[in-house]
Amino acid sequence: MNLNVIRADMRHDPENGYIGHVEFTVDGHRQPYEITLHSEDGASWSYGLHFARESGRAEDIDAVEQYLEESDEAFDRLVRAATSALGR
Repeated sequence: MNLNVIRADMRHDPENGYIGHVEFTVDGHRQPYEITLHSEDGASWSYGLHFARESGRAEDIDAVEQYLEESDEAFDRLVRAATSALGR
């Protein structure tokens, strides 16, 4: 699965930790996605995945979610995209 990052941002505050967003497309999928990332310490991340604009097919978002769960490399790429935007 090929993920293409469109935009990314992240902010940090002592009370809430790190909160980031990455908007991305997946080759062959009609709608872009957005992942919201959260970490208290910048090391262990939780996330929420949703369609960035309009709803798309449930099968597509389920496939992306499964891919991110199975591919540390893909998930880490999205985290790196967000963390690289920190402080910009």
